[in-house]
Amino acid sequence: MINFKTYQSPFSWRYGSEKMRGIFSEENKYRTWRKLWVALAKAQNSTGLVSTEELKDLEKNVDDFDIGRILEIEKDTNHDVVSALKEFSEKAKIGGGKIHLGATSQDIVDNAETLRNKEALNIIEEKLISVLKLLEEKISKYADHACMGYTHLQPAEPTTLGYRFAFYAQDLLLDLGQLRFIKQTIKGKGLKGAVGTAASYSALLKGTTTTPAQLEEKFLKDLDLDAVLISSQVNPRKFDYFILSSLASIASSISKFAFDLRIMQSPGFGEWSEPFGKKQVGSSAMPFKRNPFTSEKVCSLARYVRSLPPVALENASVSLLERTLDDSANKRVIMPEAFLATDDILETAKKLIGGMVINENKIMQNLNQYAPFSATELIIIESVKKGADRQETHEVLREISMKAWEEVSNGNPNPMKDLLLSDQTINKYLNKKEIEELLDVKSHTGDAPERAKKLAENIKNLCSR
Repeated sequence: MINFKTYQSPFSWRYGSEKMRGIFSEENKYRTWRKLWVALAKAQNSTGLVSTEELKDLEKNVDDFDIGRILEIEKDTNHDVVSALKEFSEKAKIGGGKIHLGATSQDIVDNAETLRNKEALNIIEEKLISVLKLLEEKISKYADHACMGYTHLQPAEPTTLGYRFAFYAQDLLLDLGQLRFIKQTIKGKGLKGAVGTAASYSALLKGTTTTPAQLEEKFLKDLDLDAVLISSQVNPRKFDYFILSSLASIASSISKFAFDLRIMQSPGFGEWSEPFGKKQVGSSAMPFKRNPFTSEKVCSLARYVRSLPPVALENASVSLLERTLDDSANKRVIMPEAFLATDDILETAKKLIGGMVINENKIMQNLNQYAPFSATELIIIESVKKGADRQETHEVLREISMKAWEEVSNGNPNPMKDLLLSDQTINKYLNKKEIEELLDVKSHTGDAPERAKKLAENIKNLCSR
């Protein structure tokens, strides 16, 4: 039960999944540290530095830890790793004296962080793929469904609904590629000691046939982890920046969709709306409100995630010489919260995309009101091809457009078609059938449907890997 009498981070109960919270829990941190200490002892057992009896004792007690006791010890030591080490030694009476042999704190902490980050990235990738699959369904369903396109939030030219969904999907496909690259790139520190030279392990292994590199290899194999070739006391802090940049990019892509959804839900557009529960309340003061608060939450969390990469970049930039500790405190905050926020953003996006309402009547209404304006360019082209003066035709169409726009602005139906059919200048070069064909929105969406469908196929292929 959460203690609500003291400050609790919203990420401890409101935002993010239980699974993601579990990865970054204190319990999982100490369990992972224990796992690493046992892996080190196991590698050292193969060299004779740790006896089989000592190793078995450590393995027997690996999950038997008391966080309260660790924190009690830390009051005196003011060192979290040493405190956890001492508490482990209290439980493992036989093998406790060999725990952490030759290691420095970051041989444990950095490798543990890498393992947890990799696990968290797997969750993000899984949810990102789920979002992409939902978008693929929308793209395929609406690839040919014409709607009004907007630039500068003003009616521009027709596009298709599937093509618009493809905008978001293409961004997220780029994010998926970046995420997969980062998963392959980030590595642990391995066993390299206080300044990265592995001098302590060289001294420890003196007189054996095992080299520090071989000991490290055994340690890493047991953890299914790769290590960097070069490290200082810590592994490259660039890795944190890469991870946060990837999470920020994913958050940004979802935020773009959520912001557009907010716009399209507003009455002036009215073409989309986010799912709204039967008992959901939009406003405490105005019962009629259907505020897009779920999309707004996504945008809010995304704004926070986008603010975090510069902190990680600072950590990488000002970690002086072999290591300073001025990254440690903020890393306890920025890494878990970035993952939890992105986790929540993706989970919410699944609900928004899967349950969003498409108002096809409003889409058609907006098309009828604004799409005729986009035909003017084609009418100029076709008239000039038949002998019209380009500048004269442009002026005629400008005057017609202004009259039509005034009617639309006053809430009346768009009279563009009637004005074109009755204009003597236009009728010299184009007959009624030709004008009606040029006004057909299907002739204004280009090859957008085909490209949208192609992207849908790309999503299927990339998400099946």
